[in-house]
Amino acid sequence: MSTALLMFVGFVGVTLAITYWAAKRSSGTSAFFAAGRRITGWQNGFAVAGDYMSAASFLGIAGIIAFQGYDGFMYSVGWLVAYLTVLLIVAEPLRNAGKYTMADVLAYRMKARPVRAMAALSTLTVSTFYMIAQMVGAGALVTLLLKSSGVTFHTAVIGVGVLMIVYVVFGGMLATTWVQIIKAILLMSGTVILSVLVLGHFGFSFGRFFDAISHVSYHVTKDGVTSEVTQNFLQPGLRYKPPYGAIDLISLGMALLLGTAGLPHILVRFYTVPDAKTARVSVVWAMALIGTFYIMTTFLGFGAATIVGRDFIAKNGGNNMSAPLLAQALGGDIFFAFISSIAFATILAVVAGLTISASTSFAHDFWTNVIHHGTERKAGEEVRVARVTAFVVGAVAMTIAILLGPTANVAFLVALAFAVAASANLPVIVFSLFWKRFNTLGAVVGLGTGLLASLALILVSPSIMTIDPPTVTGAARHLIQAKPLFPLENPGIVSIPLGFLGAILGTLLRREPSAEAKFAELTVRANTGLGAEKASPH
Repeated sequence: MSTALLMFVGFVGVTLAITYWAAKRSSGTSAFFAAGRRITGWQNGFAVAGDYMSAASFLGIAGIIAFQGYDGFMYSVGWLVAYLTVLLIVAEPLRNAGKYTMADVLAYRMKARPVRAMAALSTLTVSTFYMIAQMVGAGALVTLLLKSSGVTFHTAVIGVGVLMIVYVVFGGMLATTWVQIIKAILLMSGTVILSVLVLGHFGFSFGRFFDAISHVSYHVTKDGVTSEVTQNFLQPGLRYKPPYGAIDLISLGMALLLGTAGLPHILVRFYTVPDAKTARVSVVWAMALIGTFYIMTTFLGFGAATIVGRDFIAKNGGNNMSAPLLAQALGGDIFFAFISSIAFATILAVVAGLTISASTSFAHDFWTNVIHHGTERKAGEEVRVARVTAFVVGAVAMTIAILLGPTANVAFLVALAFAVAASANLPVIVFSLFWKRFNTLGAVVGLGTGLLASLALILVSPSIMTIDPPTVTGAARHLIQAKPLFPLENPGIVSIPLGFLGAILGTLLRREPSAEAKFAELTVRANTGLGAEKASPH
């Protein structure tokens, strides 16, 4: 495993060098939060793709497909189609109307303090959920790759968290952007090579490939008896079973389709480009890369199921390790190390993006605009607060990841973050941009309703109440293993309508003439970019 360790060290060395280079160019608030708005269209497109194609995509989706076939493939479809909502609804208006965060758009025509406070809370919640998934994937991956060196899951999670904090604290958005660009290039290269090797294993015959997928054998244990079963992985129903399977799948689709447009770490990327045209160009680049990647995840997942086998994967790190183990089966230890290093790069890039979006929101929205009424008491205070926040957010994510353990599927965990984003953030973004009467009360109630509804339903769903975390014991373990009160794994089908309903009812309860008066101004700015370089009025 010396090759794997060498590749890990090499990538970490390159990214730390980038951080050092970026640190010298990240003086000032705009440079730290938005890379000075100097990122080009293709660069931001690659960075967005690098941010979006997370460990959930590379490790988690491949694992779900390898274990649950067609039903796992629905995750790929959801993530692929989701980017259309970003292109058609939010990319250009957000770039034109905001400065650093989603809350800039909301505060443009509403009372800044309550809106920014709720937006910051929502951003921190979504980012933490998403980051936990990346940490779990990182820990499982590094533990498997470096097991001969005695590296534990806890140590791996902490190591990744420390690196993530270093990127953000010292390099800011510029370092994060270039780490994401390099990661996107590596990930696309590795995925293409692995997909070609999978097809080569079947003589480049799609007929042979799909025939193998329709006859996947593995062992199951029931009532103490182990038996071999053969399943057609092209048929639905392995994950989403009656009586709630169809509804759960619809709920997942809603969360993925609508949640992307509310993800803070994706939205913040549109503030790094100089104008709206560049924002649109970057989305086109991102869609091309993301679309190609998610098509190839089918080769990774089905290839792992047919070539490696569910039984072997389950005994060697669990379903998150499907893609790396497939690489080992097809290309040996060196290729295994290469693919694992790419997965490691994927995790580092995404957690850095998540951390900077969370720390930016807290520092810019809550610290400066809520607590200190929109003014910095000292020069550079906002950046310093963001750096401190990065430490706190990283520590929370590391702690929860360690408690969950290495067996939690990362794609599944990220889908919950999408549900929270779709329930809380998307309704207020859409109404703020397109509904004249929408006001401060509607934004606060919408954010609060969507956030509380999604979190409450997640806590009483099978997602939480059927997990088996090895580090939780006693009364807490008994509580989380009680019978689920909400039958669906993903709460989107209930929490998303509740988020929209809360925003509508809150708006109708009270008129806010000042917010309505500024709607025309916001519409012009959002669609033309006129005055987009000026600071937000709040």
